[in-house]
Amino acid sequence: MVYTLGQLLNRLTFRQLQVFQVVFHKLSYSKAAEELGLTQPAVSAQMKQLEAALGQPMFDYVGKQLYVTPAGAQLERVVREIFSDLETLQMDLYQLEGQLRGELRLCVVSSAEIILPYLLKNFLHKYPQVDVRLTVLNRTNATERLLQNQDDIVITGIVPDTRLLSRQPFFDNLLVPVVPAEHPILAISEIAPQTFLDAGFLQREQGSGSRGAIEGFCKDHRLQLKPILELGSNESIKHAILAGLGVSLLPLANVITELKIGSLIMPTIKGFPIKRSWCAVYPSSKQPTPVMQAFLEYLRDQGDACLSEKFSFKS
Repeated sequence: MVYTLGQLLNRLTFRQLQVFQVVFHKLSYSKAAEELGLTQPAVSAQMKQLEAALGQPMFDYVGKQLYVTPAGAQLERVVREIFSDLETLQMDLYQLEGQLRGELRLCVVSSAEIILPYLLKNFLHKYPQVDVRLTVLNRTNATERLLQNQDDIVITGIVPDTRLLSRQPFFDNLLVPVVPAEHPILAISEIAPQTFLDAGFLQREQGSGSRGAIEGFCKDHRLQLKPILELGSNESIKHAILAGLGVSLLPLANVITELKIGSLIMPTIKGFPIKRSWCAVYPSSKQPTPVMQAFLEYLRDQGDACLSEKFSFKS
């Protein structure tokens, strides 16, 4: 049965839509109940009422797995926009009272995790009523979440070449060559890039922005990259280098302390470091909320100053 808009509004509630959205992302009634602080029967009841109001099933069970129906996928797109508009309205109302309040959903790639606390410190001091929700992922997963509107802004070093995303650069993100102290390669007066790469290169996992930048650099400069080991984070690669397992190119921010105390060395090699910028990335079609706009303006005006003193190094 298809209801008129008025009838549909009388039968639907925001609570039903909220429960639906959590079930959609969790693909589990029990996990949704846990996140919402409800019982599983309560979640089931809300979903039954929603499906009765819309006259369509939102999910199908195949075996023990929950799958989204075409109607469910369409509803999720609508619900996402409704909640986003309501969030923006709430922030606009706070602004009319002279306040900046609301939630900022940030996702950072793992290599940017170390710089974010220094960015947030001054921002949250200026806007203490902003709530930040932070997710850390590799670049591929972070981009997927952003395109699905699960986050407001992603902090990353590599931005996919698509018109769907807007970017705002704010600080140099240098990939620097790193070797352990007393490594034999340091005895060479002029280290060639290929010699460095052949000294037991350690690389990040597939989907990492750092790995993508290094592979692109090697392709452009006709260098051969034959890694001896793949590791899942910059931190694990750093400790592998400290343990004497090999060499790598790592974001300067991740090794600044070790470079300053001398446990790691940044040799001079032609062509390095690989120069990129950290970027704040958000969907081009998304109208920034007041909190998003404030954070983007903060990065533009103060991002470099917040990070340059902590993460600058001269060998």
